[in-house]
Formats: sequence, C-alpha cells, structure tokens
Amino acid sequence: MNSEKTVLILGANSDVAKECVRLYLQKGFHVMMASRNLKSMEEFIKENQLNSEKIDLLYFDAVDFASHQKFYDEIHSKPNIVLYSAGFLVQNYEAFSDFDRTLQMMHTNYSGAVSILNIIAMDKTNKNLERIMGLSSLSGVRGRKSNFVYGSTKSAFTTYLAGLRQELVSRNIKVNVFVLGYIRSKINGGLKLNQSLMMEPSYVAKKIVNVGNSFVNVPNLKWKMIYLILKNLPESWVAKMP
Repeated sequence: MNSEKTVLILGANSDVAKECVRLYLQKGFHVMMASRNLKSMEEFIKENQLNSEKIDLLYFDAVDFASHQKFYDEIHSKPNIVLYSAGFLVQNYEAFSDFDRTLQMMHTNYSGAVSILNIIAMDKTNKNLERIMGLSSLSGVRGRKSNFVYGSTKSAFTTYLAGLRQELVSRNIKVNVFVLGYIRSKINGGLKLNQSLMMEPSYVAKKIVNVGNSFVNVPNLKWKMIYLILKNLPESWVAKMP
C-alpha cells in the first residue's frame, strides 16, 4: 500500500500554487496539480526541472460544476491535503458593466470552491484526508466601495471555510483560510498597488505549506495589522475609505 502523502492543489497554475508545489515536493509529497491550463503547468515542471514522477497533471475547471464529481472520482490516490487556490479578479468598474465577468469571478472564487470542496469533504471513505485550505483576501474582511464585488466572493468563501471547519472537527480534519494582501503575481498585474506592502509568492507559499492549527492565517506583520484594523473599524469610518 502506498504510504506516500499526497496534496491536491486546485487552481495550480497560480503563482502562489506553483511555489507550493516546489515546497511540497521538497517535503516528500506526491503533488496533484489541477488546472485548466495543462500546458502552463507542463512548462513550469520542465523549466524548473521538477521530478515529474512525483507530479500528476489533472484537468480541472472550477466553474464546470457538473464535472466535479467525475474529476474527484477519477483521482487514483485520494489526497491528504487539499489547497483551493483558484482565483479570478474583476475590478468594480468592470463588474458593474459586465455581469458575465462578474459571474465568472463569483463562480471561480466561491461557487466552484464550494462545489468541489463539498465533494471532497463529504467523502468519508477517504481516511487520508487531514487538511483543507483555501486562499481568501483582505478584500473580504469589510465591504469597501473600491472592491466590494470581488470582496464579497472572498468573504463568502471565508465564511464557508469557517463552517466547514466546524463540520469536520469531529473527524479531526483541519481547515485553514489564508487571508491575503497584495501579492506580486499575475492576478495583480497592471494594478497600481503599494509596493511596500507587496508579498512574494514564495513567501506566501512557505506560510501555507507550514501552516499550523489556526483557522485564520494572515501572512506578514503589516497585513496582520491592517487585518485587525479593518476588523475593528467603525462602519462610519470604513464608509470613508476608498
């Protein structure tokens, strides 16, 4: 029987996810990279000379809900760890004018996550499952006029993971959420962001791979302070923010 631990990364084409792949391989995990963009993942493995025998490439479409059960059923080695890192960002001005793009964001960031994670979490035949993690955002902490449509998808995801944590505690399965600030990654490409607050994907990945038991994880001291301030500001003050 194969005793090697496996990690399933959903949305594995993101910059943070790819850094997680490196670290999990170093820890001796077998990694299942799941994404629509198989070519990009293949190039990543080749360019970084990673051990392809320790990696499975799986086609996964977060917004194709009808395919999720089949996707999970066809995984040969059910995962010990699951990381949902799929994400899609639409700015508020675009969300107001193009609902199709907004719906894609909602489905990628929230609905798709709930669809596949429900399937994974409710499979009680998988005795290996020990942890589920999801990547959320500081944008979901409080509704702010500059990004509340995107923020609402992340807020919903965080709330879902909080309830999932309670649901799975009796089976000793840990659930963690990473509430992230600005990351130097392709999803933020072209945005005018405060460079002093930018985090590198490799830094965030280390925090994910070495996570403890705390449900909410906010990498970086500056972002921890911002998180606490946002959580506790009076609504009248939040309303004056950008």
